[in-house]
Amino acid sequence: MKKRERIAQIKLSDAQKEKLNAEIKAFYLDERGEEIGMIEQMQLLELFEHKLAPIVYNRALDDAKRWFAQMMDNLDSDYYTLYKNEA
Repeated sequence: MKKRERIAQIKLSDAQKEKLNAEIKAFYLDERGEEIGMIEQMQLLELFEHKLAPIVYNRALDDAKRWFAQMMDNLDSDYYTLYKNEA
């Protein structure tokens, strides 16, 4: 069986991990009525770090690129509105 390819990992601080583990625990309790152990919390967080975070990060980069391109288009049109009529 072939091992899954690893996607570049995004590193979280210890404080961020603690907060997210608490969120995972609360989610399971609120949504499923189940207690989830620390090991399961850590495994889910690692899964999200490895699989979901790079996808969200790349999407944010794409959004920033689109926004920047739009601003550059606006800059170009704004630049030409500054031109004065030559008589």
